[in-house]
Amino acid sequence: MKANAPHIGFDRFIRLDWADTALRVRSGLADITELDQILTEAHAGLGAKKKTRTVLNRLWLEPREEVSGLAQRGVDIFSQVPDAQVAVLTWGMALAVYPFFAKTAEFVGRLTSIQGDCTTAEVHRRMAEIYGEREGTRRMTNMVLQSQVDWSLLSRSENGRTLTRRPSVTVQSPETVQWISEAVLMHVGRPLSLDGISGQPTLFPFSLGDNLGYVFSSSDSLDVRADSSGTRIVGLKHR
Repeated sequence: MKANAPHIGFDRFIRLDWADTALRVRSGLADITELDQILTEAHAGLGAKKKTRTVLNRLWLEPREEVSGLAQRGVDIFSQVPDAQVAVLTWGMALAVYPFFAKTAEFVGRLTSIQGDCTTAEVHRRMAEIYGEREGTRRMTNMVLQSQVDWSLLSRSENGRTLTRRPSVTVQSPETVQWISEAVLMHVGRPLSLDGISGQPTLFPFSLGDNLGYVFSSSDSLDVRADSSGTRIVGLKHR
């Protein structure tokens, strides 16, 4: 999967209501013209609108083949689970589809893990170490951070220099816990322990709750087994 993934890709600010509308279009609850109208009103030019639409396509409307199953299961949750959490679902798809988004989330999660906040400069410095010291890296990191703030999963100070964790969002349904854990496993590309999943820095805004072994054992997509030391390991089932 990673060989075909966009190197950066997530290069636009994505409002949560845009993602919500894209999800409703994909699930048959809205018409594509509704999304088109929203994006037209929000963008000054056709080029900017097209770039935003490209991100929404990859997230929900026209996902790549290797993540299409994950996207469809996310749409099913949105359609069938009461009070489905759009921010959780969109975050999970962004982790699976966009390595740049996931790496930004990872650094924010790590840097805020002790005191609950960090500076944007620290995030930019670490992203530059991987993606290069260029204006594009800085701008696109800001796009990711701005989106995470809009989704109410991160706070940013008025001067833009400090990022602060918000209270953890409890992932409400077992189906959604299974699904976002699947998204994490697709991103990391290897099995993880139960603690390894719940403690992933990329999942810093969320709480997956207790009894994960039991929750995962009922999933059609996750495989739970014990290693030689008795530690329960979670991987993706082959489809």
